[in-house]
Amino acid sequence: MATLIPVDEYCNDEWYPGFTPAYDHAPWVVDPVKTFSKKDEENFWFLDFHWPRGMTPMGYIWMEDGYNWGTQLAAETLPLPPGRGITTRMAGTHIYASSIPVTEPRHIAARGARLSRSLPPFLENFQEIWGGMRDELEGEWAHFRSVDLSSLSLEQLGDNLVQARAYHKRAFEIHFQVMYPLLANFVGFYGQCVEFGIDPLDIGTFLQGEDTKIMETDRALWDMTAKAKQAGLTDVFERTPAEELRATLSREGGPAGTWLRDFDDFLDVYGWRTEGSCDIALPSWIEDPTPALGMIKTFMQQEVHDFDAARAAALRERDEAVDRARSTLTAQEQAIFDGGLASCRAANFPWWQDDHNYYMDLKVSLPMRWACQQIAERVGADASDDMNFLFWPENMQLVRGEKSYADFRTIIEARRQYFDHWYDRRLTMPKMLGNIPDTVDDPILIEVFGLNPQFLDTVKASASGTEMTSLSGVPAAKGKARGPARVLTDADELHRIQPGEILVCESTSPNWTPAFAKIAGCVCDGGGTLSHAAIVGREYGVPTVTAAVVATSMIRDGDIVEVDGTAGTVTIFRDGAPDAEAAQDEAQEKELSA
Repeated sequence: MATLIPVDEYCNDEWYPGFTPAYDHAPWVVDPVKTFSKKDEENFWFLDFHWPRGMTPMGYIWMEDGYNWGTQLAAETLPLPPGRGITTRMAGTHIYASSIPVTEPRHIAARGARLSRSLPPFLENFQEIWGGMRDELEGEWAHFRSVDLSSLSLEQLGDNLVQARAYHKRAFEIHFQVMYPLLANFVGFYGQCVEFGIDPLDIGTFLQGEDTKIMETDRALWDMTAKAKQAGLTDVFERTPAEELRATLSREGGPAGTWLRDFDDFLDVYGWRTEGSCDIALPSWIEDPTPALGMIKTFMQQEVHDFDAARAAALRERDEAVDRARSTLTAQEQAIFDGGLASCRAANFPWWQDDHNYYMDLKVSLPMRWACQQIAERVGADASDDMNFLFWPENMQLVRGEKSYADFRTIIEARRQYFDHWYDRRLTMPKMLGNIPDTVDDPILIEVFGLNPQFLDTVKASASGTEMTSLSGVPAAKGKARGPARVLTDADELHRIQPGEILVCESTSPNWTPAFAKIAGCVCDGGGTLSHAAIVGREYGVPTVTAAVVATSMIRDGDIVEVDGTAGTVTIFRDGAPDAEAAQDEAQEKELSA
């Protein structure tokens, strides 16, 4: 039975001060970005875990170009039979999203027939298609890196900003034009496997073990760690906070200076990435190397992560899972299974889901950020990020000379306060709003966001005030681990995670990947079998449970947590003080040492 979680509070909010929402400045296909209205209660809305900080006014470009253009365009042109893409609503600075369903059976059937014609040629030519799209994106990226923004007039900076947005928009056309067919193919294979009686936990394993640009970055970070140790810099890293490491190493000179030059070479290749996806408010590692230096600092506390051994283990586990599955099938079923598996490996969604972030999610917002920073300097703004607190039409008014910075100064400060207010409210916001169903049909919402029946039941129980005494979710990556919890609301403190800790968060994204080389386990509020945490957890052999719904509100920093990624359960053993089992172990150790 459906549960209603009211949207009234978010309907009454006046949103960012000084701006009346309008939807005529950005294209959309089926439904535009909006603030909540009472009518929206008829649908269900989930709190999107990709942006836990909330969005600045310029950040809303992502919803316009990504969800409300990119997903809707791709879902209509492929098409997806049950859905027309994703749409969004704003609750303060935070994003709630939902699918746009296709309800007429004849329309679903017609879209399915179109999909059966369009999908095979895409899958057969996937490597060529994706390679061409990737080259297109990298060509545009090279252009924006080559532009000397300091030499441009204010009007020319405006033109550059428009071009940067066009690059951003094109990136997310490509993103979903690739994502949807890959996902549709995987979902079809998944359904066939389930029909054959294959363990659902093994299906993701069939596709693991492939290298990605994100994992290449992780290896390079470990190479820099090894170089720091060889240069005798262990003591400097241990005694210096991550925020001060660059300045300290620069003052040290000698081997430290040599290492810094190598580090700058590393950044030139891998540093054009932000600590979050698709957010103009976030700096790259080039602009602020603290996250990378912090990771190296904590990596120095543990043994070297053997990437080759980890990949060999992942491939071995993959092959064993395939053999185990095939052994239960008839010859006819094996032929069907082998064909589906070959198709999914040739057009591998889990691989692409991680790899594409190097070319898109972690950097395509940067050219807009650079332009906005230069505009801020040119107009004498009080802070370099002031333009982030203007909406796109307002920034256009500024660069065209229709308004001056003085016209916006007061409103920018008011919007900063509004952003901070909603940042603090994030943890208390409902995971879902509106009419919560028993099931959803959209494969992205199920496999990427984790909106399965168990997740929906937990949301309903939480909304009714039922006390949650245990946690369960999607068994995303097999294994069991126990350790102290590190609860993070966003990636700002990611570099402070210590080896052996259990990462607890809303969800992870590619910028979190280096942490998987040092954590013992991972628990996420959201995410399905094809979420980032699930995919990387399997690759790194880190027990992972996703779609636990309320993990970040139930677990506190320092709690001892056991993650069972095979069963999909999370157990909290103690809450600050040692539990009985730990106390007994400690007493026995004392007796033995006496």
